[in-house]
This record gives sequence, structure tokens and C-alpha cells, in this order.
Amino acid sequence: MTKQSFIKGAMILLLAGVINRLLGFVPRIILPRIMGAEGVGIYQLGYPFLSVMLTIVVGGIPLAVAKWIAEAESRGDTRRVKTIFRTAMTLTVTLSLALTALLVLFAPFLSSHILPDARVYQTFLCMTPLVTIIGVSSVYRAYFQGKHNMIPTAASQVTETIIRIIFQLTLAAALLPYGLEWAAAGAMLGTVAGEIAGLGVTVYHYYKDRRRQPIADEQETEVKSPPTLYKRRPSEPPVMRRLLHLSVPVTGSRLVGSLSYLLETIFTNRSLAAAGIAIGVATSQYGALQGMIVPLVLLPTALTYSLSVSLIPTLAEAAAKGDRELIHRRMHQSLRLSLVTGAPFVVVMTLFAEPLCRLIYNHADIAPLLRLIAPFGMFIYLQGPLQAALQALEKPGTALMNTFIGAGIKLVLIIQLASKPELGIYGAAIAICLNIVIVTALHGWSVARFVGYRIKLLDFVKVGTAMMIMSAFALWLMKGAWLPHEALNLLLASVGGIVLYIIIMLLTGFVNRYDVLRIPIINRLFK
Repeated sequence: MTKQSFIKGAMILLLAGVINRLLGFVPRIILPRIMGAEGVGIYQLGYPFLSVMLTIVVGGIPLAVAKWIAEAESRGDTRRVKTIFRTAMTLTVTLSLALTALLVLFAPFLSSHILPDARVYQTFLCMTPLVTIIGVSSVYRAYFQGKHNMIPTAASQVTETIIRIIFQLTLAAALLPYGLEWAAAGAMLGTVAGEIAGLGVTVYHYYKDRRRQPIADEQETEVKSPPTLYKRRPSEPPVMRRLLHLSVPVTGSRLVGSLSYLLETIFTNRSLAAAGIAIGVATSQYGALQGMIVPLVLLPTALTYSLSVSLIPTLAEAAAKGDRELIHRRMHQSLRLSLVTGAPFVVVMTLFAEPLCRLIYNHADIAPLLRLIAPFGMFIYLQGPLQAALQALEKPGTALMNTFIGAGIKLVLIIQLASKPELGIYGAAIAICLNIVIVTALHGWSVARFVGYRIKLLDFVKVGTAMMIMSAFALWLMKGAWLPHEALNLLLASVGGIVLYIIIMLLTGFVNRYDVLRIPIINRLFK
């Protein structure tokens, strides 16, 4: 078993995340050209229900598995690792199959009475296998994350993305002659194919690891392990009870977000209808917001996701040892990296929203939405590590309350703002942005209250200054039109601005050579 450090594990997932995000934009770019914003809207309408079902299945169980396997591994308790994994897999498969059956049974009613566009029915049916596939895959990935081995997770993610892209584009184009609803269903079948491939890679790594395990267990037992080492300590509750004790609050916290997403979908489309917008147009606008703009803003979360996944077992071990200094150090590393990497993306998306939307999606009319939401991306990038910290420190109830407060405010604002004809879809975007700010601020305050860590104001000053200088330089490059094609000028302005931003970060000491040398590839080059 290959065990990685916090930074190395995060970087492995970051590399996979960056590859996935970049590859993931292939269908994001091509699908709107195949089936238009309206077809993307139909495809997106099924996801809120899928999100709710997946939250019930994988909301808290993988977190608990990763955390407790990390704890058991630190004690050398390999038998308990197996017990934790088997219990979690049994619970996940049971929940997944039950929820899949419910989705299939109620698909006609949900698509025609709850969701705003009945054309989503075919897509809804095609997505139902995802509940079981993703549920099982999440437990396997959590197993490896608890062992601080991020390679299987990274490999499965990249495989899933590649297979999904191939099948999404092929099936969407093949089924388009039968109507937009069938093209959207074809795209969803591509997602199913990708998840099956990703699961296959993870299972392969699991059984490869299990073939090695008996030798390691035998050696460990001979060298250092009395028989009592593998017995559950009297103070520990049974695995199922402890699994439910943490996973239920975490699931509840994430379920608030998933239900909020579902209600957001319903309320947005109903509010747009109340503003006098036709169903087809409302579906198109919703598809532009959730299928084009939001994925672009979430591009840098490839890093925050990798940091969050690596942060959970690391903070869990530090908390178990009472090492507050290590907790603070890891929190600072995570939040600083989130700030540094997210800031240049915010600058590029805000300054060049119009050419980005025209060149990527062939829809320049959605640029104002991107320009509105992009600056709030900074709060999104900080929110991931903060929420992971609360969960690792066994404060899922606090994360639940913070998410619930933000969701409630967002839904009220959507009803109030999106139903106004002069705002329409922009009213929904404003509500989403305010929700992001509120939840991130509450998470930050909660972390400060529990572990005494506060984000340093000087960090924001340094990053903000670098962003302003980068903005001025990037605009100068773009307006100079040094190259013959707009796409080349956009690339020059973006890359040139990012290079200057990195130089400023190095000169101010916000990023130093030790941070750079922590990156595995660079570390090997200069070792």
C-alpha cells in the first residue's frame, strides 16, 4: 500500500482534479452546440433529485469510513479496518437499492408534477442506476483515502471522465434526431457509462491491495501484535452504531444543501414562469446558469476538493492526538492554497466574461451571469476546506445549521427576486451568490470558535493586491490585440496575467520555495 503525506495526497488529487475539470469542459462546450441551452437545461433538471438520493447514500458514510480507517491504521488495527469497510458497504448497498427502486417507481409522477418540464422523464429514468454505482464507488474511495492512498481515487476519476465524455457526446448526437429529451437522456447514459468504468478501476485497486494485505498482516502479527490488539476497545461502540452516529448528522448537513438545490431548481423555474417567461425559455435560462456558468466558476474547486479530501484524515488524526498546532498549520495551508489558486481564475472570468462565453459556449448573451457570479467564487473556494474541517473535528451538526441558514435565505430570495420581470434569472443568481457568502462566513466563524483558527487578514490583502495588478496587466494585453485572433489574445492576456500574479506571490513571500518543493513532481526534480 502506497501511503502519501497530506500535501502529496492533495497534489495527486489536484492533478486528477485538474485533468478531470479540463476534460470535463469538453462536453460542457460541445453539448450546448449539439442540443442547445434548452437541451442542457433538460439534462440538468434531473440532477437535483439525483443529488438528494446520492446525499442520503454517500453524504456521511464515506467521511466516516475515511476517518475511522485512518484511526485504525494509526493503531495497526487491520481487522477493524476490514470490519469498518464491510459494514459501510452493506449499509450503502442496502440504501442504494432501496432508493433506486423508489426513483424508478415515482419517475412518472416526479417528472410530470414536481419538475417544471415533463420532457425530463427519459433523462430521469436513465440516471437511476447512478445511485447504486456512485454509492458503492464512494465506499471504495473512502477506504483508500483512510489509508492515505489517493492514487486509486485519482485513477478512477480520470477514467470516469474520459469514458463519460466519449459516451455523452456520442449518444447525445445519435439520439438528437428523436428530440431534445432523448438527446439529454443519451448524455445521462454517458454519465452512467463513465461511473461504471470508474468503479471498475477502484475495485481493481481494492483487490490488488487485498492480495498484498495477508502478507502484511502476518508480518505485523509476528513482530508486534499481541492477540488483544485487534479486539475492539471496551470504550468503543459497535461499528454500525458509530457509523450512524457521525454519518447521520453529516448526511443531514449535506441533505440540506441537496434539498436546497432541488427546491432551487423548482422555485427558479416557477418564479421565472411567474415573471411571464415561457417554460422552454425558462428551461434554457436554467440550463445556462447551472450547466454553463456554475461549472465554469467551480473549475478551481479541483484544488479545494483535493485539499478537503486529504484534510479530513489528517485533521482527524491531529484532533485525536490533541495537536492543535498541527490543526492550525493544516488549516492555514489549505485556505492559503485555496486563495492563491482561486484568485487568478476569478480575475480572468470577471474581466473576460464576454469572450469566454462566446468562445467556449457560443452564447455571448450569458456573459453578464458569469460576470455577476465569478467574484463570489473566492468564497466557494474557501468553503470546501472549512466544511471539511468541521466534519473532521466531529462538528457536523454545526455545518448542518450553517448550511440550513444559508439555504433558507437563498430560497426566500429566489422567490422574491426571480419572480420580478426586470431581474428574472439574475434574481436567482443574486440569491445563490448571497447564500455562498453567508455559509462560508458561518463556517469560518465556527472553525474559529472550535479550534481558535482565524483566517489572516494580511493573506487577503496580499492576494487582493496581486489580483488588482494582474487585472490591469491582463486588460492591457487584451486591449493591445497583439495577436491576429481573439482567442489567442485572450490566451495571452490570461496566461500573462497569471504569470505576473505568480511572480507577485513569490516576491511577497505568500508562496515560497518550500511550498513549491512540496509538490511531488518538483520535489523529485530538485531532490
